[in-house]
Parts: sequence; C-alpha cells; structure tokens
Amino acid sequence: MTRPAPQGAAQRPALSLRSTLLIGILLPVLVLVAVNTVSLYRQALRAADTAYDRTLLASAKSIGEQLEVAGAGEQAHLIAKVPYSALETFEADNRSQMFYKVSGFAGERVSGFAELPAWRGRLPDHGPYAALVDFYDDVFRGQPVRVAVLLQPVAGVHGQGMATIQVAETLELRETLARQILVNTLWRQALLVLVVTLVVVLVVQRATRPVRAISALLRERGENDLSPIATGAAPRELLPLIDATNQVMARLAHLLENQKRFVRDTAHQLRTPLAVLRTQLQSAQRGDVDPAQAMHEMSGTVERATLLANQMLSLAKVEQLRQQGDAPVSDWAAIARDVALDLAPLIAGNQIDFEIEIETAAAPVQAHEWALRELTRNLLHNAIVHSPGHGRLAMALVADARHAALTIADSGPGIAPALRQRLFQPFAAGEGGGSGLGLAICHEIVAALGGEIHLDNRMHLGRVVGLDATVRLAQADNTGA
Repeated sequence: MTRPAPQGAAQRPALSLRSTLLIGILLPVLVLVAVNTVSLYRQALRAADTAYDRTLLASAKSIGEQLEVAGAGEQAHLIAKVPYSALETFEADNRSQMFYKVSGFAGERVSGFAELPAWRGRLPDHGPYAALVDFYDDVFRGQPVRVAVLLQPVAGVHGQGMATIQVAETLELRETLARQILVNTLWRQALLVLVVTLVVVLVVQRATRPVRAISALLRERGENDLSPIATGAAPRELLPLIDATNQVMARLAHLLENQKRFVRDTAHQLRTPLAVLRTQLQSAQRGDVDPAQAMHEMSGTVERATLLANQMLSLAKVEQLRQQGDAPVSDWAAIARDVALDLAPLIAGNQIDFEIEIETAAAPVQAHEWALRELTRNLLHNAIVHSPGHGRLAMALVADARHAALTIADSGPGIAPALRQRLFQPFAAGEGGGSGLGLAICHEIVAALGGEIHLDNRMHLGRVVGLDATVRLAQADNTGA
C-alpha cells in the first residue's frame, strides 16, 4: 500500500532550472578540485621529501669521504676526522638542525652524537639510489627527525670494513615548505574554482534566458490571448515544450470558440420559440384564441424548444467526446435495436412501412453508448421526418472483419446537390424543416469516432426515390491495429 507523502514534503518548492544546473555542474567540479588539491599536495610533499633526503644522503657521503682505517688485522679500527662544522654547508637555514653519528666495524661509536639512536632497520630491496642507504623517521632529543643511514665501505693499507653513517635533520624546514606548498595549491585551486563558477553562472544565465523570456511573454499576455508562442531563436531543447504548449493552447482556443459559439447559437435559436410562446400566451390571456387551441399551440412550441435545447446540448457534448481518452466498447447492434424500438410509435403514427435488418449478433465499437445512441436516433428520426405517409423505411446494420456499417434508407425527396455540402453544418435544415442540428450532431459524432458518413440519393428510372444515409465505423477488435 502506498503511503501519502508528508504534507511538508508535498509543499516543498522545487528547485529552479538555474539552481539545478548550477548545483549539477558546480558540485562535481568542487569535488574534483578537492580531490585534485589533495593529490597535488601529496605529490608536492613526496617531491620535497625526495629533495631533502638527497641532501641527507649528500651529507652522509661527505662524511664517508673523511673516514680512514688505522691498525692491521684484528687491531684495525675506523678513524673519523669530521668536525661538526662540516655539516653547516648542508643546513639550509637556522630553522633546521642536523646531527650525525659514525659507527665502526663492530658497531662502536666513532664520531658524532652518541645519544642518536642506532639504526635497527634493513636496506630496501630496490632503493632509488645506487648507494647502500635507508631513510626513516625517528625522535631525537624530543624532536621528530628524518634520518639517512649510509653503509660506507672503508679500506686502508692495513685493513678494511663497513662503516655506518647516520645523518639526522629536524623537520622545521620540511614543515614550513609543506605549509607553503599547501597555501600555494589552495590559492591556485580557489582561483580555478572562482573562474569555473563565473563561467558556469554566465553560461547557465545565458542558457536559461529563453526560458525566462517565454515565461515573461506568457505572464504579459491577456487572459484571452491563446495565440501560438513564436519559436524565434529558442534552442532546440525547448522546441518540444513550445510545440506542446502551442498544441494545448490550440485545444483551449478550440474549446473556448465552441463554447462561445454554443452560447451564441443557443441564445439566437431559443429566442424565436420563446418569443412565439410568449405571443401565444398573451393571445390566450386576451381571449383571442380558444383555450384548447392555445394550449395545443403552446404545447407544440414547448416541444420544439425542448427538442432544440436537447439537440444543442448533444452537439456540445460531442465536443467533450473529442477531449476524452479511450472510450469503452459498446454493442452497436443492440443499441440500434433499442433505438428502433423507442421510435416505433413515431413510425407507426406516420404509417410508415418499416423494415429492420441486423445481420450480425453483435457489432462491438469503441465508443460511448450515448454517442452511438444519439447518432442512430438522429439518423432514424431524420429519415422518419422526411419519409411520406405510407412510405418505406429500412434500417440495416452489417459488419465484416474490420468495420460495421449502418444504413438507413428512406423514401423521401432526397437532397439537392446545392444543399448537400452544408447539410452537416448546424442550423442548415433541408426541405422538411426542423432545427438543422440532427445531421450536424451525426457528423460531429462520426468525426470524433474516426468514421465516415455519406448521404446519397437513391435513383430509379432517372428520378430520386429516397435517401440512403450510411455510417461506417471501425470495430473495436481492429481499433488498435
């Protein structure tokens, strides 16, 4: 079961297009810049450590060059004549200090700082230098130091051996350089972010200008202005939205025009029967007409006005049919039988020889039942009105694999060629009189259902003997094909 969203979440305003673009572009850029800043900082630190480690190695090698061997055999020992002042050339400034220690062949201290911790590590398998050197971090006199260890072979006239040289440096200079590298990196990345932000803001501002222009244009329009939006220089991405909006406006304009026309036609057409009814009522009140005759005349006027109003409402309802979605499937054959049964008293009253032939048990059509009923009723009623007394009237419904066709054939005078094209227009009545809405309603229903309607004079021996009205609609099983 789906739970309704919280009220606060439903009322939360959506982000604007500009905000969405800015967040969607700047957020990945900021993440990338942050990752790049960390990466650059670490690379710079590794480069600085490599440079300072080379300085320590150079110091160790300089000390190794001052070593000598004294004595012979088991009495051979190492002599280091390296004063501390020899390390001053390797001190970059007063912010760092360097210490050294030289150990003999047996690990004894020969020179340097005795409290400098002895090396307990091992040489790397694949070091970056050809010399036997190792670098490690340690603590000396309470300060963190970086230490370089060099195993220096020493040979003399009376003996040879392996000396161990340790050179340590405090980290003040390295830390200062690291901070400087970090500040420089941050400044450059901040400038890059600023430039990217300005470019993105300008690009997004320019890209969303057509949207703001269309919004302003719509806000400035009059309440009855439903004209299409001009595409102008709108980008291609906005063209589908503009086209869809223009289609909606066209449908709204069509609906409003039909509504105005309905109101105008209703006011015009109902004014005449109401005026006639008022005149008849006034004549009856003055005693100019017999009361029974006056009631009969007013009854006929009311009946004609009611029929006109119902037909106009049906014509307006057909327009709603166009706006609705998929209609249900209705059986046209059953509806045709019901309509014929409903109008049977009118057929009998006019003494018309009526014949009905429905060849199919069912004719499924995708349409609302009221639409098929209104269509069939108007066609049959129109044929009854135009058929002479003791005339013939036939209604047939046939169906094949794809379509269903209803034909109503009367024995009336037919239609003149000049009147044929405007019979489907509202209030265009033929020779038999009437409101002129029946065929207009039929035409609109058939058009809404995607079918065809034809009115053809039936000829015999060169003269018109009747009119055939044929409606052809697709059966429901083939609608989606």
